[in-house]
Amino acid sequence: MRYSAQVRPISYLKANAAKVLLDLAATREPMVITQNGEAKAVLQDVASFEQTQETLALLKILAIGNQDIEAGRTSPARDVIARLKAGAGKR
Repeated sequence: MRYSAQVRPISYLKANAAKVLLDLAATREPMVITQNGEAKAVLQDVASFEQTQETLALLKILAIGNQDIEAGRTSPARDVIARLKAGAGKR
């Protein structure tokens, strides 16, 4: 994805806010907003933001899992399944 195609000055955002929102929803590509020629913010549609957050959450879970593996905090699957089955019978 090339962000350079979606760079707009803040004055464009101020003058075309409704159009910007429609474009963001239609293209699902982020837009870089500049102020005095310098990148200051990135706008994106809500669906893309939510998808990004879900992806980051999954990556965090994977990273935590890798840390647990490296630290030796793991159990064989059959032991975990046996514990779960034993716990289910207690209800």
